[in-house]
Amino acid sequence: MSQDCHVVSERSPANSPGLTLALILAMLSSAFLTSTPQASAQAPVRPTSDQQVALVTGSTSGLGREVALRLGTMGWHVIVHGRNQERGMQVVDEINSQGPGNARFYAADLASFAQVREFGESLLREYERMDVLVNNAGFGSAPNERLVSEDGHEFRFQVNYLSTFLLTHMLMPRLRSSVPSRIVNVSSLAQSPIDFEDVMIENNFSGGRAYGQSKLAQIMFTFDLAEELEGADIMVNSLHPATYMPTGMVLRAGARPRATIDEGADAVMQLVVSEEIEGGQFFRGLVPARANAQAYDMQARAKLKALSQELTGIR
Repeated sequence: MSQDCHVVSERSPANSPGLTLALILAMLSSAFLTSTPQASAQAPVRPTSDQQVALVTGSTSGLGREVALRLGTMGWHVIVHGRNQERGMQVVDEINSQGPGNARFYAADLASFAQVREFGESLLREYERMDVLVNNAGFGSAPNERLVSEDGHEFRFQVNYLSTFLLTHMLMPRLRSSVPSRIVNVSSLAQSPIDFEDVMIENNFSGGRAYGQSKLAQIMFTFDLAEELEGADIMVNSLHPATYMPTGMVLRAGARPRATIDEGADAVMQLVVSEEIEGGQFFRGLVPARANAQAYDMQARAKLKALSQELTGIR
């Protein structure tokens, strides 16, 4: 799922095609976006005492939208997240009208730690349980330009990984109180090893490398978190849902779709509901797979964890 986010280009303003592209993206997104991570004006929808609750980040379109709709048809209360309020409310309205589940929309920009924290605090205040967290929101490899987040970090590393790290830890009290619960991190086969001497890729930048690094970081986080939560009855997995689904992220990169959104949603839903899988794994579609070798490097994972805690303030 691709999330339209606030971007800052590092290039000079003078006649920079890359900057022009970044500005166009920013303007296109800002035309439709809310600026604060709060629920939009909508009738309060609350889960019943026995209703399961799922948060699907980046669920206003593409893969996340399909997963949210499927959870709604199963009777879940779905927290729909994104930046585009209009699309978010369309998903909420569809879930609420079709039933048997219901939904509520929250806006938050993952390029802003302040908005992620406000989003997390809102959910902690307004929900007593969280059965499933699907970390799906992300930003792809296009445009092939180094962008910087509101907090000054390499853009994809923050949106795809650091904000996931922060939000997941913030919501851990609800996940713990709702056991058995699950965390699903939507990653990719596009994985690039992290250069810990240049994590923000100030040298030799490419959009593909930045995207791949952020997705490998998600998998490393998955493995660490699964080990930390061993015995807590919280299942944590990551996956590459499908190759080149017709999502906005893929289409912006100019890639030709090779799989359907339904195929990707089938893979995600398996990690949400299947009783026949185990945690602490990386899946390629429906089957366990081997991730990049760095994901199994304990020293690299320790470095990533320490850096993530430092940058997000999580302890």
